[in-house]
Amino acid sequence: MPHTFDPTIIREYDIRGIVGNTLHEKDALALGKAFGSMVIRAGGSHIVVGYDGRTHSPAFEAALIEGLLSTGARVERVGLGPTPMLYFAAAHLKADAGIMVTGSHNPSDQNGFKMLMAKHLIGGGPIYGAAIKKLAEMAATDDYVAGSGDVSSTDIREIYVDRLLQDYQGKEPLNIVWDCGNGAGGEIVSMLTKKLPGTHTLLFADIDGRFPNHHPDPTEAHNLIDLQKAVAEHKADLGIAFDGDADRIGAVDGMGRIVAGDQLLAIYAGEVLKTHPGATIIADVKASQVLFDRIAALGGKPVMGKTGHSLIKVKMAETKSPLAGEMSGHIFFADKYYGFDDAIYSAVRLVSLLSASGKSLAAWRDDLPQTINTPELRFPVDEARKFIVVDEVKARLQKSGAAVDDTDGVRVKTGDGWWLLRASNTQAVLVARAESQNAEGLARLQKQLGDQLSASGLDLPKAG
Repeated sequence: MPHTFDPTIIREYDIRGIVGNTLHEKDALALGKAFGSMVIRAGGSHIVVGYDGRTHSPAFEAALIEGLLSTGARVERVGLGPTPMLYFAAAHLKADAGIMVTGSHNPSDQNGFKMLMAKHLIGGGPIYGAAIKKLAEMAATDDYVAGSGDVSSTDIREIYVDRLLQDYQGKEPLNIVWDCGNGAGGEIVSMLTKKLPGTHTLLFADIDGRFPNHHPDPTEAHNLIDLQKAVAEHKADLGIAFDGDADRIGAVDGMGRIVAGDQLLAIYAGEVLKTHPGATIIADVKASQVLFDRIAALGGKPVMGKTGHSLIKVKMAETKSPLAGEMSGHIFFADKYYGFDDAIYSAVRLVSLLSASGKSLAAWRDDLPQTINTPELRFPVDEARKFIVVDEVKARLQKSGAAVDDTDGVRVKTGDGWWLLRASNTQAVLVARAESQNAEGLARLQKQLGDQLSASGLDLPKAG
């Protein structure tokens, strides 16, 4: 029977919507039928399924599996846990595909699905963009494979935790606070810290999809207040935070200062380039110029890529990059690991690096050139207009002879620093950011950005 998804839930990198409004269990059923059919037509049948801690995730998982089974797929349930555990399960169990029920870092009334297909299948790799639209088309035209599948369950947790710890090479034990935000990574972090050397204080490790303490998105400074307080109270060396499905990492140093995603990447780069000299390291267009300069100074090849975890993974495969990351805290290790964004693994690598070096996170942070920047400024623009605005700004800049990088939107470099304007691939918003060495330079950059937006009939929102 044909099924039509609400168009707002068909995103660039996943499927995500408001439960009971734009997203329903019947959507999960239809997606199971479409995704199962896509995998079988690509030459596979073995699909692993996981789900996060949201109150509605078990019901979505059940409907999804019903749809998968109707295509003849062999479904292996790995249960409740973080999205990276599902990615790990797909690799470890040599599955043909995987699908995770998760609302990621979104509010508790939202949910969705992240998907992947193994590279050995026809058209295998991250499922995004055209592939997600294809799934919607298959559902709308009732274009499914019919069969009778089977389902089993596998407890992968201990194996996953042991793999997370495999690359730990620390020497001195550290005092660490972990903020799980009541997200899906809580149980794994609890298991991990029982085996990881050091003193560990866990905040909000019980999985509760209502997120009663604070929203699990470490890119928002106000969500790190509890972690900062606990680091001070316990005189900890550092604090680590995760988003709702633990594929984004956040960190604060022993002084309580936030260490941003691009700063973490700069720290990781030093270690990775020792074993991969001259390697390509990728960061998204929102990352600081400090990071790109740091990679080059270390002998690496910095590459600016488009924002989006699926796009980063594709770029890593193209360039054989051992390390990549985003400002949002998605960190991708292909060095010793699988190349997907696993915030808990990234945390272990950070703790290992700090412990082995004997140097604090605060000292690593202070080694980086200090800049001042705006937060990520997001403001609503009509879906049909957002890309047009970026094109208008780009045309004016190029006509004026400005130094413009159009990898993803426009990133403009001047003597004061740089500013960025890009259209979100997942929401009807424009995203802006600016960075300079001083407040005066930042003000000039913001004025340039504001003038360009004004020329297209828009106003720049105030930082903060």
